[in-house]
Amino acid sequence: MVSKRLSRLEGHRRKFMAIIDDTPECQRAVHYAGRRAKNSNGGLVLLYVIPDGDFQQWLGVEEIMRAEAREEAEAVTAKAAQTIRENIGIDAEIVIREGAAAEQINAVIEEDRDIALLVLAAGSAKEGPGPLVSSIAGRAAAFPIPVTVLPDTLSNEEIDALS
Repeated sequence: MVSKRLSRLEGHRRKFMAIIDDTPECQRAVHYAGRRAKNSNGGLVLLYVIPDGDFQQWLGVEEIMRAEAREEAEAVTAKAAQTIRENIGIDAEIVIREGAAAEQINAVIEEDRDIALLVLAAGSAKEGPGPLVSSIAGRAAAFPIPVTVLPDTLSNEEIDALS
């Protein structure tokens, strides 16, 4: 059961969500989502998901590793938000979660019913378009909102023209 989107109701605004990770294509998705948000007077949500399985260590080591992963997530998302602020002129909401990416993306979409579009960018690696794009194409992780997947060949100028 998908919760009704609220983004078109009075007092709400449509939000675009991009996933922050360590892939090169992530920057294109963030740029496009930021442009769409600005051009439609909407909001931008940047989600960083810390993978769950990274912390299967002794308790003290696990806590240190979890804290380091959190610091890394905060630094990476802050940098992306700063780039959006400087280049596009809007402030982004930052959300950091821990767990399986598809599960956490779905959870954030369910919790914030103003999120109306998920933006991903395909990678150019020979392994394929990237794990999130592959999971959507395989229907293993269909999301309850539309998903825009940017081709790996678009420049920022082309993205600006499209958004």
